[in-house]
Amino acid sequence: MVAGFNNWLCRRIGCWLLAVTMTTMTTKALAEEISSSEPAFYETTKEGWFWYQEPPPEMPEESDRPENSTITREAGPKVFETKNPSMDKYTINDIWNLHPDEFQGLLNGVQKKAVQTPTEKNILEYLTMQDVARRKALAYANATKFVTQKYSDKFNINQVYPTTAPGVSARVQTQQKEISSTILAAREDHALLFFVGQGCGFCDKQAAILAYFVEKYGWQIKPIDIGQHTTLAARFNITTTPTLVLIKNGTEKSMPVSVGVVAQSELERKLYQAIRYLGGETNIETFQTYDYQKGSALDPDAILETEEQPWRER
Repeated sequence: MVAGFNNWLCRRIGCWLLAVTMTTMTTKALAEEISSSEPAFYETTKEGWFWYQEPPPEMPEESDRPENSTITREAGPKVFETKNPSMDKYTINDIWNLHPDEFQGLLNGVQKKAVQTPTEKNILEYLTMQDVARRKALAYANATKFVTQKYSDKFNINQVYPTTAPGVSARVQTQQKEISSTILAAREDHALLFFVGQGCGFCDKQAAILAYFVEKYGWQIKPIDIGQHTTLAARFNITTTPTLVLIKNGTEKSMPVSVGVVAQSELERKLYQAIRYLGGETNIETFQTYDYQKGSALDPDAILETEEQPWRER
C-alpha cells in the first residue's frame, strides 16, 4: 500500500514539474518575442527628444505629377519652377503663349540660373523673359481697358460713382437728397429709441446732436434710462449708452442705428440705411446701395436679375 502511494506521489510530482517547465518556456519565449519587437521600458529611458535625439526623418509623399513633367511646386500654392531651364528649345512665340503657371516657372528657373551662374547667356535669357513678361502685362492691361470702354454700360462705374471733383460734388448732393427725402417720408410710421444711463456724459453730447436732428426732420425720439427700464433694455439687448434703435410702428421690427456719439451726417446715413432695410428695399448684400444706384454696377444683385451673358452676345 505504501508502495502504491509512493508511485502515485511520484506521478503527481512529475506532472507538476512538467507543467512548470512548459510554463517557464512559454513565458520566456513570449518575453523574448516582446523584447525583440518592443524594448523594455528601462532599456529605452534615455532615448528621445529630451536626450538630444532627433526624430527619424519623414519620407516625402509621392507626387501626383507625371514623371516627364518639367513643372514642380515650390513652397506655397501655385508656385512653380522649371527644373534645369533652357530657352534653347523655345521660340519667342512659344514663350508668349505659355500657360501663366508654366511661364512663371520658366521665369523663376532662368532667374535662379542667372543668379547662380551669371554668364552673358544666362543673364540674356533672364532679361528676355522679363521683357516678355512686361509686354504680356501691357497687352493684358490694354485689352482690359478696351473691353471696359467698349462695354462701359456694364463695367464702368463713373456714371454712379464719379471720381472727378465736379462729379463727386454731384454724387454727394444726390445721396444727401435721397437720404433727407427718405427720412422725412418715414417720420410718420417710424421712431427712435434713445437709450441713456445715469451720469453718462456721452449721452448728453448725443442728446444735443439729436436736438438738431429733431428740429430738421420732426422725428419722435423717446429717451429711455436703462437703469429704470431694465426689461426694455434687455429686450433690445442694450449694454452700452448712448444707443439709438429704430422701430417701425405696427410691427415688431427694429434695427440698431448707432452706439456711442455719432455726428448728424453719420446718423442720417445710418438711419437711411436702416429705414430701407426694415422696409424690405434692401437686404444684407445691398445694404449700402442707394436707390439711384439700382441696376448699376454698384448694385450687386442687378447682374442676377438680367441673366445676361455678355461674352456670348457680342
